[in-house]
Amino acid sequence: MSKNVLFISGSPRAGANTKAVVNVVYRLLRDKQGNSQLLDLHRHVLPLFNGDPAQQELDTVVQLRKLAKEADAFFIVTPEYHNGISGALKNALDFLNSDYFQGKPVAIAAAAGGGKGGINALNNLRLVLRGVQANVLSTQYVADPNQIDQHGIFIDEAGVQALQALVLDLASALKTEASV
Repeated sequence: MSKNVLFISGSPRAGANTKAVVNVVYRLLRDKQGNSQLLDLHRHVLPLFNGDPAQQELDTVVQLRKLAKEADAFFIVTPEYHNGISGALKNALDFLNSDYFQGKPVAIAAAAGGGKGGINALNNLRLVLRGVQANVLSTQYVADPNQIDQHGIFIDEAGVQALQALVLDLASALKTEASV
């Protein structure tokens, strides 16, 4: 039985580097698992979460929750904004609770501006995911802007290999979850 992985590109910006990273891992894991969905927060615009039960009926929220409920695992890529995850990603995660994440493996990566960028966003993302009882993998990845060309294509072979290792970790976690 193949597993369903939900890939989330956590940037609200068109042409974001997060999308280049998601595209690489989406192809890599799709080849290994078969079933996968892609949620791009640039295209899937959600209302600002306010806890109002009426929001749960909105089409975009219903679709988000359906994708998350059907997912056996997640691969989330975030940009780093002021040492944290994007507001769009945090907002999307606020619409979900532990019913959607509990015990499910989650791989995380960041698309950063260079240097030590991305690490703080990943630490922030870990805290948020811990709050919904997700099983966040210990391995992670940070993509630098020089790994992505002007057309939004991930071009760094060493980076692809590192992402492939992260994909293998997620696939292994999925197998472990299935055998428990």
